Amino acid sequence: MTETNVTQEQALTGPPLSKTEYVLKRLREDIASGVVVPGTSLRQSEIAARYGVSATPVREALRLLEAGGTISYAPHRGATVRELSPQRVQDVYLLRAEIEALATAVACERMTDEQFSRIEAVHEEIRGYRGGSGEDLAVLNRRLHFTIYHAGSELIASHASSLWSLFPPRVTIWADPDAAQALAADHDEIIAALRDRDAKRAQDRARDHVLHAAKLREHL
Repeated sequence: MTETNVTQEQALTGPPLSKTEYVLKRLREDIASGVVVPGTSLRQSEIAARYGVSATPVREALRLLEAGGTISYAPHRGATVRELSPQRVQDVYLLRAEIEALATAVACERMTDEQFSRIEAVHEEIRGYRGGSGEDLAVLNRRLHFTIYHAGSELIASHASSLWSLFPPRVTIWADPDAAQALAADHDEIIAALRDRDAKRAQDRARDHVLHAAKLREHL
């Protein structure tokens, strides 16, 4: 799909993406999906060719990713996706816990009945999932979370997305059956709070869920 097509599609649902925003969005998606893995060199010319843009928006997008800690620069290697140290993983989860708790509370207050129905549908899809891989479950899990967050605030959801991009689906705790069952049980409580329109409870359960995921990751 070309940059022009993506920009036109975006224009149908919201403000058009600038070239820098477009490259930043694509890079985050590629990192989150595992297309670009930690340690991979990010060459401006290759990225520009892949996304059909000039070097300038690529350079600006890389600068923004560096400022956010997603990539780093090293002599003779240029820009690379950063490896996550245990301390950095802990910090990411602490940030996620607060941002996603807020995103869930805002969604609880703002979502329409139709949006909640979509949230419930994804939740049921996870609950009924059989077979396949942990990576597939991780993708469904991400869909559930961001169906919730986008029902509240696109701005808060974008901040949450930048943190999720640090953990591609191939690096997932959903591959462990016991962990997957425990996290799905957390989802039950979040969905129940959303159904009751209890923003405070939804916020608390969302925060607990992210911190629970952090503890589970430590033991894998």
